[in-house]
Amino acid sequence: MVLEILTPEKSVYSGEVNLVRVPGSKGSFEILRNHAPIISTLDRGQIKVIQSDGQKKLFDIDKGVVEVNDNKIILLVENII
Repeated sequence: MVLEILTPEKSVYSGEVNLVRVPGSKGSFEILRNHAPIISTLDRGQIKVIQSDGQKKLFDIDKGVVEVNDNKIILLVENII
């Protein structure tokens, strides 16, 4: 899967990933390969990314939106804190 994390100012992350956990407005959820298409709002919280090489990255965000379609994940966030 390909993940892009964007703020209004810059691209924060772009790369191949195996798993992404996001703080959804109705509760956190994980995105794995072949996830159903979804658009969801995000609350303040932490994004957990497991890269394709197995390394873990964490990003604290201030709200945003996630879109998943055809193994491409786009996270539009207000701010990385």
